[in-house]
Amino acid sequence: MPEPTPPTGRWPGGARCAVVVSVDFDAELPLLAASPEMARRAKTLSVGRYGATRGVDRLLREFADLNVRTTWCVPGRQAEIRPDLVRRIAEAGHEIANHGHGHEDFDHLDLPAQRAVVERASAALAEVTGVPPKGFRVPTGEWDPGLPGVLAGLGFTWTSSLHGDDLPYFHPAAAEGRLVEIPVHHELADHPYFFFNLDPAFPAGQSRIASYQQVLGNWTTEFDAYRRFGLAYVLRLQPEVTGTPGRIRLVRELLEHVRGHDDVWLATAGEVADWWTGTQPDNRPDHPAEVFARHAGSAGGTR
Repeated sequence: MPEPTPPTGRWPGGARCAVVVSVDFDAELPLLAASPEMARRAKTLSVGRYGATRGVDRLLREFADLNVRTTWCVPGRQAEIRPDLVRRIAEAGHEIANHGHGHEDFDHLDLPAQRAVVERASAALAEVTGVPPKGFRVPTGEWDPGLPGVLAGLGFTWTSSLHGDDLPYFHPAAAEGRLVEIPVHHELADHPYFFFNLDPAFPAGQSRIASYQQVLGNWTTEFDAYRRFGLAYVLRLQPEVTGTPGRIRLVRELLEHVRGHDDVWLATAGEVADWWTGTQPDNRPDHPAEVFARHAGSAGGTR
């Protein structure tokens, strides 16, 4: 069967597909947000803090060696407690995006509270990096249906939080500006494969550590398919998960495989959003985001 040819002009320079390497720099914040009593559990917190003490530097070294610019989704609280580390990430040429402030669960926040979290995080990140973030990734939970419009009004150009496509698309609710969604998928994240080692289990029912080579095989197989069909491949890493002495090699081998193709656009999420906004038409009326927006509007559109 002949290999399909993606639409001409979808990606710059005739590239077949786009690849975004993103990093969620959470450290211990998700544990503290989910269970404040974790503040007394030094052993448990050390699992997340490992990302700040060792994982960030390992990832930065690999990215520098491979000349790959990436997007780091950073809670504002990290900029407050680890300003030098966040500044080094930005000074290395990587994009910094808003990832909430204290890795809040948006399920428990109404729209004004979600907006307040986003604004607080942006202020903290801009104080350290000198640049207000243009991208957002929800920390955890579901956002209010009105948040895309709020983000657009605050000057955000992209989010990378939802799972409903393999290509970027525009948020219909963002009436104040074109807000691009760059979808993510669980199989392209490291957390589901490797993050299990809390004792006692938190949350309950954690899985075991997956085979390193099988995970690399999953990521590589997905990349080959994304390239074949001309899609946007978004890798999602965490320093405390993939920044270990052994797993960092998986990141390198995957990126070497990606860079072995001269028709792949390695870009930050912001670059993908800018390209999509500047070159692509509005969503088709039958795009799932448009269908959902019409249905939600007729049903009242509240969470």
